[in-house]
Amino acid sequence: MLYLLFEMKYRKSYTALILITHLIIPSMAQENPDQLILTYSTPDSKEIYYSGRIDFSDPQAPKLISAGAYIKIKFQGSFCKVLLTNQFNDPAYNYISIELDGKYQGRKRVSEGMHEYLLAENLGDGQHTILLCKATEAATGYLEFRGIHCAGILPLDEIPERKIEYIGNSITCGAEMDTSYYPCNSDQYHDRHNAYLAYGPSLARELNADWVLSSVSGMGLIRNWNDEGPAFPEFYDYLYLNNDTSVLWEPDSYDPQLVTLCLGTNDNSEGDGSYDRQPLDSTRFIKAYIDFVGRIRKRYPDAMICLLTSPVFDGETRERFTRYQSETVAHFQDKGDRNLYSFTFSGHYNHGCTGHPSVEDHKNMKNELLPFIKQLMNW
Repeated sequence: MLYLLFEMKYRKSYTALILITHLIIPSMAQENPDQLILTYSTPDSKEIYYSGRIDFSDPQAPKLISAGAYIKIKFQGSFCKVLLTNQFNDPAYNYISIELDGKYQGRKRVSEGMHEYLLAENLGDGQHTILLCKATEAATGYLEFRGIHCAGILPLDEIPERKIEYIGNSITCGAEMDTSYYPCNSDQYHDRHNAYLAYGPSLARELNADWVLSSVSGMGLIRNWNDEGPAFPEFYDYLYLNNDTSVLWEPDSYDPQLVTLCLGTNDNSEGDGSYDRQPLDSTRFIKAYIDFVGRIRKRYPDAMICLLTSPVFDGETRERFTRYQSETVAHFQDKGDRNLYSFTFSGHYNHGCTGHPSVEDHKNMKNELLPFIKQLMNW
């Protein structure tokens, strides 16, 4: 009943919402005593933990931008609801993935306007931890987080000290992997996004680490899947991962101990056939690789950097790509940088939609990477 009163199809006054909350609670106390202790926690509450590319210019409506951007909250009580606003109007929409007490609960679709979304219910009056993860990438629009309804929020038991940034393309975004809602080649491209289950966040959770995904579908180092650029390095420094140059991804926004780069799949692909795509210029590609890694090193002087081969390649293409990475690593090691390594996936992970890794592929990619990263980072 309270859920219906709070559901909004269009954005309404934030102040009015809080006022309605305080008016409704007393009148419902006799009907449902549990509602008496219902509180509305605003997004700027110090107990709420945020990670990812997030715009905090309005502290009462932080914008989750990138794939994998997440919010983690410890709460008291039997239920948990959040207020979210999708950036774009119908028919555009996003998805969120939900984790409750460390267990994956699935995805929910986030539609136009502001709505209240029920994330957990019938839990019993204990303490619980909820994680809300943006499953879809920056191109599908941001999600505004407007607050949480529950019996009360509490400080998290711990905040991860380990931090990882994953730089990449659609594979890193978790695109075309999750067919639980729509099968391959149906409806919208982002209906099969699930950044939460992608190799990066999965690996981070295994290592008890925080994660940030800086990734955009279709992009490469010098050219993209269906055009000659501008490519990913042109957008990396901007918070929204697009041509909006007015908001920077500030260097002090995140301080990872480990950065992985999984770029080059789209450079080495054949494209969509819409134009005369020439063979990849390896000299130009390696130079761009070196230049971009140099920018990452300048941004994170103390971080370990690991270059990943494309997990969807095998045979001669994988061998060629591995050589490009080896030359890039050698360039920096010759200059005394001992915190730069490369990793070659041994598997061929393209069992998802349109040649992408599937959910099972991402799990196997994580399992391949795990021992290497543990040894590399001594974690």
